[in-house]
Amino acid sequence: MNRSSAEALFQKLAHYADTYKKAKCYWVQILAKGSFCENWNGEINGKEYSHSRVYKISGDQFYSLLSGKQDAFRQLYKALPKAIDFYLNSETISNKTLENSTLNEIKDETEKTNRTILDQITFENYSYYLGFDKL
Repeated sequence: MNRSSAEALFQKLAHYADTYKKAKCYWVQILAKGSFCENWNGEINGKEYSHSRVYKISGDQFYSLLSGKQDAFRQLYKALPKAIDFYLNSETISNKTLENSTLNEIKDETEKTNRTILDQITFENYSYYLGFDKL
C-alpha cells in the first residue's frame, strides 16, 4: 500500500473510531511478513498518526480474533480445497457459466501444472511472494 493510501485508510479508521466510541478498527494484512496485532501508529507522509483503537493486524491474528480459535486462518486454508470442489461439483454451475470463464482457464492450467485449484490460484496471484514460487 502506498503512503497516500495508508494515510487515507488511517484517517478513515480513526474517524470511525472517534464516531463509534466502543469500536476497535483494524487494518487487516492477509499476506503479512509476520504474525502481529498492534496499535497502528507512526509517521505517514511526514505526519504523525496514532489512535488508541486503531490497529494493524495480520490475517492469522484477525481470523483468530473473529473466531476465538488460534489456528482459524490455517483451518480456513485447509478447508478451501473441499469448498472449491463442492462448488465445482454442485448443480449451481451451469455449463454456460464454465464457458469462457476464468474458472475454466484455471482448470486448464491445473491439468498442465498438476496443482490443485487453490494452489494454482495462489501461484498465479502470489508467485512473487517468498515460498509461493514453489507451489
